[in-house]
Amino acid sequence: MTHVTSRPGTLPRRSFLAAAAAAAVTLLGLAGCGFELRKAPVFAFKSLAVPGRSAMAAYVRRNMAAAGTVTIVPEAQAATAEAVLDILGETRDRVVVSTNSAGEVRELNVRLTIRFRLRTPAGKELLTSEIQQRRDVTYNETNALAKDAEIELLYRDMQTDIAQQILRRLAAVKEL
Repeated sequence: MTHVTSRPGTLPRRSFLAAAAAAAVTLLGLAGCGFELRKAPVFAFKSLAVPGRSAMAAYVRRNMAAAGTVTIVPEAQAATAEAVLDILGETRDRVVVSTNSAGEVRELNVRLTIRFRLRTPAGKELLTSEIQQRRDVTYNETNALAKDAEIELLYRDMQTDIAQQILRRLAAVKEL
């Protein structure tokens, strides 16, 4: 009987084959359950104009460009686009959720509401909707500047989430 030793840091051949077989079984299991990575959304239009200079319009333009399936048309040429996405309104709210016995704020609920409309350049409305995001944040008056910065980060995070949701809703539109 011969004894084969492996070099330090390498797996014996039998262990390698067992690991490869286990990986193959796992991949087949994932394929069988219907799991697949999220693909780029498919839109009913090939060009889109997002007029406006708001932060939300910029987030939507950036996310749409990253999807890579639609051409973003500059605002000046919106009439040449197949569809136009108008950001109708952006509302930021802070609601006090709890206070301490001295009446000082201890917890806030920050909300961001975006209203938007998808239309053709001729004016035919395809979609009008509103999306709202909420986040809870603790508050402390002694760290007011830090908490304001944290709330601003939460608003940016909510804008990113809403931009992704807008793209998914635009993908739900099947015909112009």
